[in-house]
Amino acid sequence: MTPDERRERHLLVVDDDDRLRKLIKEFLGRAGFRVTAASNAAGADKLFEALDFDLMVLDVMMPGEDGMAFTKRLRAKGGEAGRTPILMLTARDQTADRIEGLSNGVDDYLGKPFEPQELLLRIEAILRRSTARPVGTRTATLSLGRCTFEPERGELTCDGEVVRLTEAEVTLMRRLARSAHDPVDRLELARDTADATGRAVDVQVTRLRRKIEPDPKNPRYLQTVRGIGYRLAPD
Repeated sequence: MTPDERRERHLLVVDDDDRLRKLIKEFLGRAGFRVTAASNAAGADKLFEALDFDLMVLDVMMPGEDGMAFTKRLRAKGGEAGRTPILMLTARDQTADRIEGLSNGVDDYLGKPFEPQELLLRIEAILRRSTARPVGTRTATLSLGRCTFEPERGELTCDGEVVRLTEAEVTLMRRLARSAHDPVDRLELARDTADATGRAVDVQVTRLRRKIEPDPKNPRYLQTVRGIGYRLAPD
């Protein structure tokens, strides 16, 4: 990202470790971002009432409401705050913990301790994905039974109501929409996720099916292509 692009982005850092929170805020500020910080979920709630953020760096282990619970509540709340991309900082690097976070709407993970430059690169990667638009491909609304998806706006509507998608889910839907009716390799889809093995893609597909499919266990629109990956099959 260019310095001008960074200056246009407002980040929220939420971590109960005073020293680490200050270091992250100063580092990202020197990199050119506008940065606001909070020491816990309650403080972050108050900031979300007054401000919009382009991304949140969130610690998983905090007193009171931890990062997992806060993410789940924020996603369920919806609105601009509910769609804020989340990079979670965690000392727990077990697969089960990563899958739990992804299931609740985390966009990426970074284990502690970490190199500041990696934090910067991961933030920029999430921001690029969250603002990406299909280039040179169809942007028309796709019909998915009772639902419609608009790739350009990244908006899913079901039964006339807008359904909240995380930025990771929007990215996945846009990629599948670009190759509508054709299978897309699972590991290719995984390149834009927090887990290159493809497990993150599987979690996102499961979440999307619950939102789109009349019968998520027998998907009509978001199909599995055995041995390859997934296919979006609009009407």
